[in-house]
Amino acid sequence: MALRTIRIAGDPVLEKTCREVKEITPRLRELIADMFETMYEGSGVGLAAPQVGVLKRIAVIDCTGEDPITLINPVIVETDGEQTGDEGCLSLPGKAGQVTRPMHVVVEALDENMEKIRIEGEELLARALCHEIDHLDGHMYMEKVEGELHDVVYEEEAEEGEEG
Repeated sequence: MALRTIRIAGDPVLEKTCREVKEITPRLRELIADMFETMYEGSGVGLAAPQVGVLKRIAVIDCTGEDPITLINPVIVETDGEQTGDEGCLSLPGKAGQVTRPMHVVVEALDENMEKIRIEGEELLARALCHEIDHLDGHMYMEKVEGELHDVVYEEEAEEGEEG
């Protein structure tokens, strides 16, 4: 496994629609492992392949640190309700904004073994599913921000600031 470089907002790769995955290969398995490692290193809850420069319909999500999800060719098949909350992105570090997303989402996809899966998510998982699938379609959350983006202070930075 290896850390991958995360593409930053403004990179044209992030504006492209990703290609469907037809088969899982050793290179794609390596990509998925690298995506999880990169996501965890960045303290994110999700990462899509275009964020590491790969235009494939692959995303990884882990909202709890205990239940990693690999999504290949995901499609949102059902939504319900509404939630508005702060949302950030590893491709726009240090910023966040208010975004309205569905409260409940159902996604159909393939897992890393190309087996069909159905994921139902609420609250943070629903938000993460929508956010990562948007990336696969060339969209970033800033397009949906209500109001202005604001700076995010991470706990480690806040603790350092208190000490200094």
